[in-house]
Amino acid sequence: MAENGKEVWVFIEQRVGKPADVSLELLSKGRKLADTMGGALKSVVIGDDVRSVAVDTFQFGADEAFLVQHPALKDYRTLPYGRILNTLVKKHQPRIVLFGATITGRDLAPRVASHTMSGLTADCTDLRIADISYLGKEYHNLLLQIRPAFGGNIIATIITPDNPIQMATVREGVMEKHRAETIRPVRIVEVPYVPDAVDDMVKIVEQHREENKINLKGAPIIVAGGYGLGTKENFALIYELAHVLGGEVAGSRAAVDAGYIPYERQVGQTGVTVRPKLYIAVGISGAIQHRAGMQDSNKIIAINSDPDAPIFDVAHYGIVGDAMEVVPKFIDAYKRRLK
Repeated sequence: MAENGKEVWVFIEQRVGKPADVSLELLSKGRKLADTMGGALKSVVIGDDVRSVAVDTFQFGADEAFLVQHPALKDYRTLPYGRILNTLVKKHQPRIVLFGATITGRDLAPRVASHTMSGLTADCTDLRIADISYLGKEYHNLLLQIRPAFGGNIIATIITPDNPIQMATVREGVMEKHRAETIRPVRIVEVPYVPDAVDDMVKIVEQHREENKINLKGAPIIVAGGYGLGTKENFALIYELAHVLGGEVAGSRAAVDAGYIPYERQVGQTGVTVRPKLYIAVGISGAIQHRAGMQDSNKIIAINSDPDAPIFDVAHYGIVGDAMEVVPKFIDAYKRRLK
């Protein structure tokens, strides 16, 4: 087993015994980071009757799992979860700790980072390990935390060289989820839950959840529109083209801000990250934030009236023209082929 200074930990967010996709994605990425350092990947599972969740983490590359389970931990609450994770991190001193950039992760990660005096970067789009020379000093196995900055105008690489523990949150879909090539033997370390009076300062009275009915991540074809379409009425062409192709409708942040499309369909750094077989970007300039959410699509077709639009830098096929003229021709051509 690797030394603690090379360990990568992933906090496994779960609900009613089902791990969040973002946690499994982070295990896949964490496996690569641990291998680069010659270290170990460990999952941290907290909840009630969640041993099966801990076992599942080995399918995605975990070497070992910390398991803390008790009826009092059935639902996420900041105080007991934070206290448990603070204790584990301070005791074992992992090199890297990863969280999903979810409501839970964004609540938990900064509390743990603050308590353990660790570096933390939010909403990363990539993570890498490298040896860095900084201010005349050499740093080994440093985590490069990569994310858009200054309104998305640049891609920043953030380092925390003076912190032995480095933490990051990552949005769902940014990392690719896949099962490990080599499945390690299941090794679960059960950590007893020790109650604390502070835990019950906040109690859950009722919970109301509504499942998201839009699944952009699973769509093989996505047609996305941007602010360049001009009006909400013009955006109706995006829906029509998506319907003809059997795809889902999406949009850029500018289109969402303009009221053309609901937030649930936003693709990009502050929306959903997608990897469809076909992504058609219509009237989208291609700011860094948007490209971060779709640039790994298998095939990208861009339609824009500006030949210098950044979206063409990631597109496999580009069409320079007025979307109000080009899209109807697309629709007509596909309808004819489907007859």
